Amino acid sequence: MPKSNTSKKDEKKVASKKSAADGLRELFVDSLKDIYWAEKALTKALPKMAKNATAQNLIDAINNHLAVTEKQVTRLEQVFEIVGEKVAAKKCDAMEGLIKEGEGIVEETESGPVRDAGIIAASQKIEHYEIATYGTLAAFAKTLGEDEAAELLLQTLAEEKEADVTLTEAAYNTINFDAAEAE
Repeated sequence: MPKSNTSKKDEKKVASKKSAADGLRELFVDSLKDIYWAEKALTKALPKMAKNATAQNLIDAINNHLAVTEKQVTRLEQVFEIVGEKVAAKKCDAMEGLIKEGEGIVEETESGPVRDAGIIAASQKIEHYEIATYGTLAAFAKTLGEDEAAELLLQTLAEEKEADVTLTEAAYNTINFDAAEAE
C-alpha cells in the first residue's frame, strides 16, 4: 500500500466557530432552525416550479407537495414548542443552493418535457436533502428523549419519502420518455 504524503501530525483540526453547538441538543435545535428556513423557502419556490412545469401530473405533484410543505412548517412549529424552544429560522445554505440550482434549470431549458425532467431532478435533490435531514432530526430527538417531537419528525420524513416516489413515478411514467423524444 503506498504511503501518504501527509502524516497524522500534518493534519489540522478545524476550529469551531464561537456559535458552534456545544452539545447534541444545541445541534438538534440549530438543525430545526435550518430546516424551518428551508421549508419556508420551499413554500415560495414550489409555486414557481409548478408555473414552469408543463406536464399535468408534475404540476399536480408540485401543488400537492406545496400543501404538504405548508403543513410541515406548522408541524415544525409544534416541534419547537414541544422541545421548549422559540420558533426561529436560520438560513439553510444547502436549500438555498438547491433552490438556485432548480431555478437555473428552468432558465436554461425550454418549456416542455426537457424542462419538466429538469424540474423533477431538482425536486428530487431537494427531497433527498429533506429525507436526510428529517431522518437525522428524528434520531436526535429520540436520543434526547423527545419522543413526541420524534414522532412528528418521522411523520414528515414519511411525507418526504412519498413525494420522492411520486416524482420518480412521474419521471418514469411519461416525462423522461417525452424528454428523450423531444431531442
